[in-house]
Amino acid sequence: MPEVKCNVSNCTYWGEGNNCIADAILVEIDKHANMSVDMSADGDLLGDAAHKDAAHDPAETCCHTFRPKH
Repeated sequence: MPEVKCNVSNCTYWGEGNNCIADAILVEIDKHANMSVDMSADGDLLGDAAHKDAAHDPAETCCHTFRPKH
């Protein structure tokens, strides 16, 4: 898995050095930012999350892996 940097320190998967420690990362287009996403424990996409889109600019994307720390 490549190194993924994240600055969202209140995420469950945020690790020391601003590293994402999630087993899988889901990046979605902003159009689907409010979509409910379901990923299996091994990172497989389930249901509506298993689709393909295209973005034309980095600003059109967002991370759906975020889970707030409790």
